[in-house]
Amino acid sequence: MINNISLENLIEAHEDFLKKDILFRDVLPILRNPEIFSSLIQEMSELEICKAADAILAVDARRFLLGSPLALKSFKPLVVARKPDKLPGEIITNNYSLEYGTNSLSIQKDSIKDYKSFLIVDDLLATGGTVESVSKLLYSQDKKITGLSIVIELSELNGREKFDFPVFSKMTY
Repeated sequence: MINNISLENLIEAHEDFLKKDILFRDVLPILRNPEIFSSLIQEMSELEICKAADAILAVDARRFLLGSPLALKSFKPLVVARKPDKLPGEIITNNYSLEYGTNSLSIQKDSIKDYKSFLIVDDLLATGGTVESVSKLLYSQDKKITGLSIVIELSELNGREKFDFPVFSKMTY
């Protein structure tokens, strides 16, 4: 079990990052503490929503840093969702809104064809736009989502209310 005080002390807050009046919670300092990072990945791998999944799905950039070790620890394939024009082959794409703009995500169709259920991994849940986009992509291919595993949840933004699957958050602000 992770010492929440130690984990919480590692999270950095940056005001006005990405957009004015946004308080950005940065989980990257966790990566600089191998003991805490390892404990976090261990805890995430022991969740029933992880055990029930055929594969781990991580979204572009920071989420890869959590999804990769989680996939290794749980001995499950890693599937990635990326921003526009980053994936070759046949892709499925969804456009979505964030609290600070718009974007789109794509998944290679071949990367999910052999799996029925997915655990989505994210560093932070705010409004839920990114996870909602990924879930729409998976549902469009008749896939199941066992749950969402996140490090930080910004509860006042009610992101989890958009989902019909379980959400595990290590920390809530």
